[in-house]
Amino acid sequence: MDSTVVIIPTYNERENLERIVARVRGAAPSVEVLVVDDNSPDGTGAIADRLAAEDDAVHVLHRTGKEGLGAAYKAGFAWALGRGFGNVVEMDADGSHAPEQLPALLAATAEADVVLGSRWVPGGTVVNWPKHREAISRVGSAYARFALRLPARDVTGGYRVFSADALRRLQLDEVHSHGYGFQVDMLWHANRAGLRIVEVPITFTERTLGASKMTSGIVVEAMLRVTWWGVCELTDRIIGRHPAAATASGSVVER
Repeated sequence: MDSTVVIIPTYNERENLERIVARVRGAAPSVEVLVVDDNSPDGTGAIADRLAAEDDAVHVLHRTGKEGLGAAYKAGFAWALGRGFGNVVEMDADGSHAPEQLPALLAATAEADVVLGSRWVPGGTVVNWPKHREAISRVGSAYARFALRLPARDVTGGYRVFSADALRRLQLDEVHSHGYGFQVDMLWHANRAGLRIVEVPITFTERTLGASKMTSGIVVEAMLRVTWWGVCELTDRIIGRHPAAATASGSVVER
């Protein structure tokens, strides 16, 4: 199997970081970890440095300030591609994404360019999530799926695996979202690039420590962006300017 690095973006995650890194290293000992810290004022960066000093498979990328999830991931992608990793994993620091399910996601890379950890396919579930959060996620996924013609049920989830080749092919320089819409933006570009997409059911568990970064304003901004992208998508199809996905659209397999 190709070498793999798990990217964990952090901002004020001192309560969760050591725990999630230990779980990743225990669940997939051959996998390396990159913590991308946005200068957390709570000392998360110092904890990451200590973990890296204790384990050669843990790395840290310090950034100067909080610039959003998308910017952190793109910095991590560049770091991983520059070091020759074959697979790159997105994972939250708060424990909502179970590292114990990572082997199943990695196994699916045998038949896919992009693997989505999915809450909304058969076998997927959420734990301890308020009903309104689940409703927002389901409606957001459904709306983005319809507007952008995406072949996946869970288009907003953040537990994903990209092959290095997929990251190169989906034109990262055209992914401009930094917040909640980043995951939709990435999937939209992956589909337009004609990449093979697989959904694997996961159990998503609401964080128990620390504060969520999600706000209603972030969600509204993301939906406005999706609406605009949908207009662009429709326009491209009408005038025949749609890229690779027009003739070789990404396919989704539920496992």
